[in-house]
Amino acid sequence: MDTETNNFKNILLVEDDPQDVALTLAALDEYHLANRVFVVNDGEDALDYLYCQGKFKIRTRGDPIVVLLDLKMPKVNGLEVLKAIKADEDLKSIPVVMLSSSRETPDLVECYKHGVNAYVVKPVDFAEFMKAVKLLGIFWAAVNEPPPNTGREETPVQPGETIFPGKKEEGNEILAPHSAFGR
Repeated sequence: MDTETNNFKNILLVEDDPQDVALTLAALDEYHLANRVFVVNDGEDALDYLYCQGKFKIRTRGDPIVVLLDLKMPKVNGLEVLKAIKADEDLKSIPVVMLSSSRETPDLVECYKHGVNAYVVKPVDFAEFMKAVKLLGIFWAAVNEPPPNTGREETPVQPGETIFPGKKEEGNEILAPHSAFGR
């Protein structure tokens, strides 16, 4: 993979809590990774994004470097999204990190049974949450070497660009900012 392509390692964040979205983006931003994040707010949108369907049908095909996935979400929960990703021959090599407030053994067992790459319990403490997300971002977007290009490489997000579902884009400008940023 050439150096220019390696500089663009996009992350898919699947999170329904606007505060957790804002915290995650803030933590990733410290290492300049937040400008490469696609944010969706439920499991249904995550699957639509990955399969380039629904509101994402005009999205350029390609896979993110990692999916940061909340477990408890509306419409389609994180476990169902994980199962779909890991059951699909074209998607199963995408690393999935479950971000959950659940420490329940059945949740952990089910996620690992279905191929999750890591399971991170969201700390209640703000500083601990920020630290955990920073470490995740550094590992998956800077240290980890992704599988070789399979023809599904994602088109890079331009520096300073964060993509949110259902928002009209023009160039690098988001015309309708996400509610997580208080606008």
